[in-house]
This record gives sequence, structure tokens and C-alpha cells, in this order.
Amino acid sequence: MVICQTPFRVSFFGGGTDYPLWYREHGGSVLSTAINKYGYISCRLLPPFFDYKHRIVYSKIELAKTTADIIHPAVRNVFQYLDVQEGIEIHYDGDIPAQSGIGSSSSFTVGLINALCTLRGQVTSKQSLAEQAIHVEQNLIGETVGSQDQIAAAYGGINRIYFLQNGKFEVRPVIVPPVRLEQMRSRMLLFFTGFSRIAETIAKSQIENFDQRKNHLNRMMAMVDEAQGILQNPSSDINDFGILLDEGWQLKRELSNKVSNLQIDQIYEKGIRNGATGGKILGAGGGGFLLFFAPPEKHAAIRIALSKLIEVPFDFDYGGSQVILYRPDNLNMVSNLRPMRKTGNGG
Repeated sequence: MVICQTPFRVSFFGGGTDYPLWYREHGGSVLSTAINKYGYISCRLLPPFFDYKHRIVYSKIELAKTTADIIHPAVRNVFQYLDVQEGIEIHYDGDIPAQSGIGSSSSFTVGLINALCTLRGQVTSKQSLAEQAIHVEQNLIGETVGSQDQIAAAYGGINRIYFLQNGKFEVRPVIVPPVRLEQMRSRMLLFFTGFSRIAETIAKSQIENFDQRKNHLNRMMAMVDEAQGILQNPSSDINDFGILLDEGWQLKRELSNKVSNLQIDQIYEKGIRNGATGGKILGAGGGGFLLFFAPPEKHAAIRIALSKLIEVPFDFDYGGSQVILYRPDNLNMVSNLRPMRKTGNGG
């Protein structure tokens, strides 16, 4: 039995430049953090006593006789990619709903690869977890997704991620002085809008506009430098981070008319009117979570104004995807499973 805990993420700046269509030509850069909200995957070998081979439990329960019968695209493709031969039972539980902009899909893929690898008695590096999750989602499933969520989920921490034109990536931790880190932590508010969305549809609409939005994306990428400078310079005004978030949100809204809508705009305007210096929708947009950055003395007013929404307190996560339970009681049963293949794909 293996249980794997994998964090979700909050992306601050540079989102959009992590899509291969963009960074393979222009390069990309993202500033993001993993948060202490998690997806949990438990994984065990399924005894051969049933009339099905695999049991997958998430919002649905699947009883599949073969890997090809599995409906969940990530599970099916990961099983095929890793050449899973034995029967497997998987249970998934998340702290936050799916399709809400905090990278839950990629966290699931990273966690599943980590769990299956551990079940085989193998240790996988954070880089390998991220690379293989990117490969599965982009190349095998064929989803229109970026490359930052998989990396944030695998590595944890507050990072600046560089996306290189050769398809590789580099992860550099952002070292923030403790006092500054507390200033940042004390100013963030996270609210669930109450509605989810299909990220791929919104992402496709943004990508279709890349050629017409080069100036927007170049500016959004440059903001990563500015934001990192604010965090690492104790003499700068921390509220400038919020102002920069607002500028980034306005640019993001112009990438596609699907990024925002009347409901999101109204929620955002209420937050700004009640004291937030800035904020943004998380993920591709269209719904999910809104992040606000505001002085602590303004939080009460913002909470009252947005009292119909669910607030989700959060902190930073520094561990990334981790195995929190490992019981190798029956590892001899998986001796015929092939080791995880290396893709050589860095994003």
C-alpha cells in the first residue's frame, strides 16, 4: 500500500508563457508557489479475486477489466505508459474541487506516477516526476495544458521556473526573507467563486491568440522579474506585489474573452473596492479561485463583501509530491512490472 500527497499550486506571474507553443519560440518564465492543499492517492495491488482487474475511485467508481477499459484519461494513459500488468486499486481524495484553477489535474498525474513508482520500490526524482507528468498530459493525453503545474506539484516551494526553447526547464527556488514571507502570507486571501470550468477550452482560446498578444505575453513574462525583486528586497513596498498582480490580471483578461466573465469581474471589483491592491483568477480562468492581495486591516471588509463565497485559508508547501505511507508487504507481486521509462522530455 502506498499513499502519496501532492500539493496544488498558486501561480502569481508568467502564466501563459509556460505553454510549449510559446516557450519553444520565445522562452518562458513563471513565478508560483505550491500550497498546503493536497490531492491524495492511495494505491495498492488488487488481489485477483474479482471479475475486474482495476478499481479506480474518484468522483466516480470504475471497475475495469483491462487498462484500455479505464475511462479516466490520466489513469489510463499512465497505466499504459508504465506498462502496468498487475491489477491496481486507486483511491483519490482532494482538499479542493477539480477544475478550479489550482492545478489539481497535474497534481493528480504527478501523484499517480509517484505512487506507482513507489509501489515498484523505485525512487523517482522531482525532475523526473515533472517531466513524465508533462509528457503524459501533453503528448499522450494530448491536452492543451502548460508545463508549470506539473513542476510546482512535483517540487513544492516558491519557485521561479524557466522554460527553455529546447523544451527543458529550470527550477530556481525564490529565497524570501522570513519577515517578507510573513508580510506576503498575511496579505493573501483565496476565495472560491462557486463555479468550475473546463480549463482546456479556455486555454485553447488563449493559444489561438498568441500571435496577436505577443506584447501582452512579453510583458507578463517581464513581470516575473519585477515580482521577484519586490519579494527579495525588504526595502520595497510589499503592496507593490498586489499592484503588479492587478496589472497582470488586466493583461490576462485580454488574452481571450473566455478568461473572465461578468460574475468574475463583479467579484474582483468588490475585492478592489474594499481594499485589495490587486489579485487574479487562478489557472486558465472562467471560474475556480480568485486570489486577492490586500493589507491585513482590509481583510474584514473584503470578507464581508464576499461573504457568499467560500474562503480557503492556505499556506505555502515546501515538500512537493511526497509518499506519506509506504508498506512494501507484497512487493514480490510486482516483480514482473517493467521499470518506469525515461522520456527525455523536459517540457
